[in-house]
Amino acid sequence: MSTSAIDESAILARVIGSNEPQLPPSVATELLKWGFNETDKQRMSELAAKARLGTLTTDEEVETESFERVSSFLSLVKSKARHSLKTQSGQ
Repeated sequence: MSTSAIDESAILARVIGSNEPQLPPSVATELLKWGFNETDKQRMSELAAKARLGTLTTDEEVETESFERVSSFLSLVKSKARHSLKTQSGQ
């Protein structure tokens, strides 16, 4: 992952803020449904296989980094959603 992606993740983590006001349960539940479709999952698997072999093209490296950034964003959003649901359920 490039340095800019790491910086983006850190910035997004601060923006989303795990301890900031909680999401309404309906919003949190919907956010937990977000994810990659089957076509994207297949493409990520193909890119991962090529990366393991060291055969990614420059364009594929850029595509891989894009998937990584989106995945990081989804992880942050879903973490916030899970935290909100857990906090609101009193656990």
